[in-house]
Amino acid sequence: MPQPENGAIPVDFDVVKSDGSENAQIVRHTIVEAAIAIEYNGIGYAVMMATPIDLHDYAIGFSLSEGLIDNPDQILAIDIHQSELGLIVRIQLPNANAEKVIERARQRVSESSCGLCGMDNLQEVMRALPFIKNSLDVPDSALFTALTSLREHQRLNAATGSAHAAAFCAPDGSIQMTREDVGRHNALDKLIGALAAAQIAPSEGFILLTARCSLELVQKTILAQCPMLVTISAATDLAIQTAEKSGLRLVSLARPDAALVAMPRTG
Repeated sequence: MPQPENGAIPVDFDVVKSDGSENAQIVRHTIVEAAIAIEYNGIGYAVMMATPIDLHDYAIGFSLSEGLIDNPDQILAIDIHQSELGLIVRIQLPNANAEKVIERARQRVSESSCGLCGMDNLQEVMRALPFIKNSLDVPDSALFTALTSLREHQRLNAATGSAHAAAFCAPDGSIQMTREDVGRHNALDKLIGALAAAQIAPSEGFILLTARCSLELVQKTILAQCPMLVTISAATDLAIQTAEKSGLRLVSLARPDAALVAMPRTG
């Protein structure tokens, strides 16, 4: 199974045309999607479908989003192994953290890292979330600055047309860091992990996602203590309600010329 460093492989295609003219043959880069098995201290925890790049960042971000660690220093080791059917990310935690793994481990398989797939406990899905501690002053102009320049930072999507991006933006709208993946949740976990590894506090900026805004993305952003989330597509009702309860500023259906800011209901 090919695992290129850039997350894409060349594939031959036959182009079928609507006007009935002769088909053409082209070579186009296609995003890599692979099964990523995540193990903690030898315990199988999850299997995600993801693009096999930036997996160290993914291991850190996933561990933070799952509440298994509080900071990257609690990870003793990350080892990535190639198998015939996919990749295995083996994460070693101290015994105190490993107890959390044992409590939460379940047999689950999810597509594109859907954060809720396989969860068999409604309380776990609708878990209590902390309130965002820090506020952030982001002028509207900064929001549109980030949206306008986002495409320049989507190298994998430019090559394949099928990658989600998660970008971390400074308050002035300049994009500081971007991670991409076939799955929107994976891209966000990779970004959260990369920020943690670089010792950059998510509270110092805002996150921009090329995705619809669902509950899981809001939960991950709140747990990362990032005060503002911007998504290209619309938000769900539950995402809006959850953001409001935790003090997360939520901007959705964001375009370079307009965006929707969720407002509290007053009646």
